[in-house]
Amino acid sequence: MFRRLLKAILVPLMHVLFRPRIEGAERIPATGPVILAGNHLTFIDSMFLSLAVKRQVYFIGKDEYVTGKGVKGRLMALFFTSVGMIPVDRDGGRGGVAALQTGRRILEEGEVFGIYPEGTRSPDGRLYRGRTGVARLALMTGAPVVPCAMIGTDRIQPGGAGIPRLHRFTVRFGEPLDFSRYEGMDRDRYVLRAVTDEVMTEVMRLGGQEYVDIYATKAKAKAA
Repeated sequence: MFRRLLKAILVPLMHVLFRPRIEGAERIPATGPVILAGNHLTFIDSMFLSLAVKRQVYFIGKDEYVTGKGVKGRLMALFFTSVGMIPVDRDGGRGGVAALQTGRRILEEGEVFGIYPEGTRSPDGRLYRGRTGVARLALMTGAPVVPCAMIGTDRIQPGGAGIPRLHRFTVRFGEPLDFSRYEGMDRDRYVLRAVTDEVMTEVMRLGGQEYVDIYATKAKAKAA
């Protein structure tokens, strides 16, 4: 109930403040499991993506967002969980496995799961190589993948920090991608790479970003 109330408040507020363009949302299946796979420009992407979709969207988030102390910590935990974030310890040795298992559970319950195949925010606005978790989820659950692109959100919150600025942005959804032809091949690394690259090609087409064929984490490490 609180989640529905919060969304009812935030959706019109988002439209008044940021005047977003939401394109192709009708392509998201109205029922059944769906994977939303998109680019990741800034911290606020997950909230905007969730508000752009009529169905509830669930995301993986760092557990530190919901473990804060005091009134501020409790309010942050309530907000993040209300907008669909599921906390997972992603820094541990089994963080990736836990995230994958959580995504699979959400999809098997017939819900919408949002994922950023790049694995982290883009360090420079370009689109980086996708990790194969999105392919594993699609092949394990049979869920269609709807590619999407966030455009302009990095101007609202540059670097993912600070108070958001008022600026228009676009959320653009592509046609659902069906990978049922690869059923039972979720352990084949060549198939996983091919599926992931197909998803990233669609994300690139939708957002018009320059593509870089290395992982964003590697680019960040080089820059550091």
